[in-house]
Amino acid sequence: MNIIAIIQARMSASRLPSKVLLDIAGRPMLQWVVERTRKARTISQVVVATTTDPSDDTVVDFCRSQNIAYSRGSIHDVLDRYYQAAKEFKADVVVRITADCPFIDPELLDQAVCGLFTSPSEVIDSDHCPLTTVHWDFVTNRLPKPWWRSYPIGLDTEVFTFVALEQAWQQAKELHQREHVTPYFYEGVPVEDLQFSSDKIPLGKSISPLGFKVGLLHHDEELGHHRWTVDTPEDLAFVREVASRLPKDQFAWLDVLALLEREPEIMQINADIQHKTHLDVDDRQR
Repeated sequence: MNIIAIIQARMSASRLPSKVLLDIAGRPMLQWVVERTRKARTISQVVVATTTDPSDDTVVDFCRSQNIAYSRGSIHDVLDRYYQAAKEFKADVVVRITADCPFIDPELLDQAVCGLFTSPSEVIDSDHCPLTTVHWDFVTNRLPKPWWRSYPIGLDTEVFTFVALEQAWQQAKELHQREHVTPYFYEGVPVEDLQFSSDKIPLGKSISPLGFKVGLLHHDEELGHHRWTVDTPEDLAFVREVASRLPKDQFAWLDVLALLEREPEIMQINADIQHKTHLDVDDRQR
């Protein structure tokens, strides 16, 4: 299986322009995301999917300087950008990551990938995961409201087959489906079907109205109120504060959680930021 992690990145973010290359503890945020993603055992290759807009020439220059594979595509039709990148790099399975998640965790990436290859009757075991038979179309550790999430915002991982991606690319019509890539897979799934109901199998599962087999990974503690992503100046200040207190890129997401339990005042830095929903779209594409 050719499992390609595709990191979407562009310079023209609406709330914090140029954020993907802003500094966090001596390194651009995009470098954090790429290097941490590369530590996942299940991923064959990491690719940055940026845009053909001239403003993203800087992203390409950075990728070239760091020997990072990249692809260029539509600035607003991110679903098309993913499809073209996946096709170019011959992906069987795509792992979707955004460049504003500097604390993305390789263990959680492996868990989500292995979830795609784990049958409904089995327990996910990312240490012994045969990447052979796909049992799901889409596995994630987060879904927006009215669904729910138990992992912090900023650890978001979505895994799907190229076959499912191609179907979405061909059929998704709504602006939010094109911009946010994956809503076409899960919209219409009954919320109750994805509730965590087992102590042994942390995977809520359902079939979407369009026939996609959807799996939602759960943590045993409700942590969805944590915000570790970077979308505003306050978010950037938060992650810089966290990174300054932890060993240089030698920490896991549970180390971040432990730090915040010791020093909860750090969370006040970006506590008032309103998280976007899957229905929000960039006004510039209307």
